[in-house]
Amino acid sequence: MIERAIESVLFRSRWIMAPFYLGLVVSLLVLLFKFGTEVLHFITHAIGATESDTILGILALVDLTLTGNLVLIVIFSGYENFVSKIDPEGHPDWPEWMTRVDFTGLKQKLLASIVAISAIQLLKAFMNIDKGQMSENTLMWLVIIHVVFVGSSLVLAWSDKLGNSKH
Repeated sequence: MIERAIESVLFRSRWIMAPFYLGLVVSLLVLLFKFGTEVLHFITHAIGATESDTILGILALVDLTLTGNLVLIVIFSGYENFVSKIDPEGHPDWPEWMTRVDFTGLKQKLLASIVAISAIQLLKAFMNIDKGQMSENTLMWLVIIHVVFVGSSLVLAWSDKLGNSKH
């Protein structure tokens, strides 16, 4: 009886995570605000912008979009995997992936998004290299961090593949 009570408490404790996911929804709203200010800045400076400035502005928007996608993946996949199943019935535009991403898929999507965001940051740094805004040391660390993210992604994918092949 005590064991059943403990298991019940542990099982219900998963709902403690729900406010975390709601907080991530709030972070999406903040990200939307930041995206809006970037779009406004991009538009108002477009006439006098160089090609490099235009590309950097677009990369900033892509970076914010990828970050939003990353947060959305964490919200839906995390809620679905750790709190409660989501019933997509009655939602004709419900993306199929939202109810099919398991924890392994979530990790891979997260790392893929982080690698993409890191690559964009690295590309932005390379585009600013001629403006003297980036030191060699900082650029070196950006490359090292990006390589670590790529390597981590590959190691994780490989270990997941090994783990799945043994089952």
